[in-house]
Amino acid sequence: MAEQPTSVPLATPGPQTGPANAIDVRDVTRDYRRPRTSLRHPSPPVHALRGVSFAVPQGQRFGIVGESGCGKSTLLRILAGLDRPTSGSVAIDGRDITGLRERRLKFVRERLQLVFQDPMSSLDPRMRVGDIVGEPLIAQGHGNRRERVAELLEAVGLRADAADRYPHQFSGGQRQRISIARALAPRPKIIVADEPVSALDVSVRAQVLNLIADLVDELSLTLVFVSHDLSVVRHVCDRVAVMHAGQIVETGDTEQVYEDPQHSYTRRLIAAVPTLGKALSGVSAADLNQEYRP
Repeated sequence: MAEQPTSVPLATPGPQTGPANAIDVRDVTRDYRRPRTSLRHPSPPVHALRGVSFAVPQGQRFGIVGESGCGKSTLLRILAGLDRPTSGSVAIDGRDITGLRERRLKFVRERLQLVFQDPMSSLDPRMRVGDIVGEPLIAQGHGNRRERVAELLEAVGLRADAADRYPHQFSGGQRQRISIARALAPRPKIIVADEPVSALDVSVRAQVLNLIADLVDELSLTLVFVSHDLSVVRHVCDRVAVMHAGQIVETGDTEQVYEDPQHSYTRRLIAAVPTLGKALSGVSAADLNQEYRP
């Protein structure tokens, strides 16, 4: 028999005893259609998300972990209002954004900002850093742009004179710091980081992870951190959801999931994390690639 997901169900509506939820996702599905290859028969749908539900309280650091193709990026696009679910609902700060028109999503752009995987492709190479970081401020009508840009660059560990340079003049880790500064510019309450260190050298990953964690604590932000590496999520997040094939198969406190995984896919995901002991003993991580059907 197929193993059932061990995700924790959402609480039923009622009086809140803890912090309000910054994000509520309920039974979200997202289907796509492949290009039609037959005149007689429609192409079968691709089920990118299949009944995804979770909640992120304000101030929590929540991780979403899973292999490539499991639906993480699709889920993030829906959270940011860049895509719409086929069914289900998404609420940001208690406000349902499902089906809202673009002109009514301004509050989402103010409250939620994204940090992308590859800083080189997400930064305009023709713009100076000061203009890149200050662009969200112009879009939202904020004043004192130069002072705010200098403040943000200093907050992410860069000098103020970096504003006059171009992205290609920085290292990969520095470019990701610029991306983080741009995300913080409009003073959001929620940061969604999509594989923010996977394109970086190992030597600078820990620096960027520590920077994100420090800024989240200092600014009292809610963090949604997406990665394929459970050890990275363990370093940053309080709670974690494990995704596979468009479903959340397990959720819980990060340390609990890491130390005592309940689902077979989570156990294989943890076993695939490279360690010095495995390298010396010749243990391969290829078991993760074995076909798994939820």
